Amino acid sequence: MTDRIIIATRESRLALWQAEHVRDLLTQRFGAQVDLLGMTTRGDQILDRTLSKVGGKGLFVKELENALEEGRANLAVHSLKDVPMDLPPGFELAAVLEREDPRDAFVSNRFSTLAELPQGALVGTSSLRRVVQLRVLRPDLRVEPLRGNLDTRLRKLDEGQYDAIVLAAAGLKRLGLASRIRSVFDVDQMLPCAGQGALGLEVRTDAKDLLAQLDTLTHRETSLAVHAERAVSRALGGSCSMPLAAFAQWRGNTLVLHAALGHPERNDAPLLHATAQAEVDDVVAARHLGERAAAVLREHGAAGYLAS
Repeated sequence: MTDRIIIATRESRLALWQAEHVRDLLTQRFGAQVDLLGMTTRGDQILDRTLSKVGGKGLFVKELENALEEGRANLAVHSLKDVPMDLPPGFELAAVLEREDPRDAFVSNRFSTLAELPQGALVGTSSLRRVVQLRVLRPDLRVEPLRGNLDTRLRKLDEGQYDAIVLAAAGLKRLGLASRIRSVFDVDQMLPCAGQGALGLEVRTDAKDLLAQLDTLTHRETSLAVHAERAVSRALGGSCSMPLAAFAQWRGNTLVLHAALGHPERNDAPLLHATAQAEVDDVVAARHLGERAAAVLREHGAAGYLAS
């Protein structure tokens, strides 16, 4: 490993926490000198439109990849749920760290659960996946877009712009804001998106020494689970405009993968569900499991949803 490592990171408080967490791991494990290169991405700049309308979650990683390509940084730290399913040529995930709580959190200043919200209450979320699942749970609610970093979203809630908002529990817990969580959704109520709660370390493919060192940081169970989850989206041509959920859990040596697909436009369309399981001991097997779950969704009519 090089004596000095530069981590490219977004400049939001959560992104910086994540980068600092990786910096501390590298320092403790390898004795490396690690510096941070803070950057503002297009995804951080465009806040007046939903991600699905302006290019998807890849807007959060492109500038960081440019820094890697130009040699200004050695690795980038991402929330894995924000990383496109297929990385550009010349880049790869060197490590997947142990997952934080993967569930979605209900956050409100006046209500403890989704069930307590009065009819017609306004709920904010930036995720199409959450939108379609909220409509199943409470079709009487108004669900409106909510963009911005975590602090911005909480501020908008505190200003009374929303009755409640839905956020990833992992981010709140990492920033010491678990007290803002009024309740968490069980995964059978609201299935998480692929990679939610996990951190991914991206590097250039030609950084062989760094790749080998970072691989030792990988949390095997998390890595195999998220590879299965991401394979569902990849097999369906996944993008930010597709309301897809995928979440895998271990039962002994068996990985059980659940997936759900909503219609991006029709509120009356049912959620499509799929479950697949297998004994998984490597990335290839994990990806095959994800492809099986995607095939089940296609059998249930996913093609008509994807065409929209």
